[in-house]
Amino acid sequence: MADPDPAAEGRKLSRSFGRLAVLGVLLVVAGLVGLVYTGVATLTSMLLFGWLLLIGGLVGLLHAIESRGTNFFWLGVVVAALNIAAGVVVIHHPHGTAEALTMFAALLFLTGGLFRLVGSVVVRGPQFGWTLLQGAFGLLLGLLVLFDWPHSSLYVLGLFFSLALLFDGLGLIAIGIGGRRIVSLVSDQQAAGELVDTPLGERESRSES
Repeated sequence: MADPDPAAEGRKLSRSFGRLAVLGVLLVVAGLVGLVYTGVATLTSMLLFGWLLLIGGLVGLLHAIESRGTNFFWLGVVVAALNIAAGVVVIHHPHGTAEALTMFAALLFLTGGLFRLVGSVVVRGPQFGWTLLQGAFGLLLGLLVLFDWPHSSLYVLGLFFSLALLFDGLGLIAIGIGGRRIVSLVSDQQAAGELVDTPLGERESRSES
């Protein structure tokens, strides 16, 4: 079995990292568009969430049918049916789902911020100031979302969804560019090592040819 060509492997890795960078650019563009049109981003995220629940429920139902006769058959059927029902509800009522999830997010921010504030005051550990700031920010964010509810449901989830796309895209771009640079450096070092290991006469004949 022939050994793989390092140069060919390097080109494959470079192309793979290049695809990651391109995907990152697409995610960044989608995130920026979502930040401009937060209402559309909210609706899109709800529809994606609904379809994921529906498809996941159907896949779970197929797995449950394949494992019929086991002790977990009915549990799998119930979980799959709940996922399918939830997916259908989310797809048919995305605005109502966005309102419910926004309320849930606001309550999470409130409780998380409150616990961080109380914990930072009681414990007073080495990260006291940072924990106190996190708690105050979470509490303030929860109050802002809650006071503007249900109107906040039109933009809060879309804003979070767009920011997630934006930061994920930036991360993929950094990985893609950094990976291509590393592959290029390794390829250059391998080429330099091969040049050093080549006898002088062979190098002269290569240069003459």
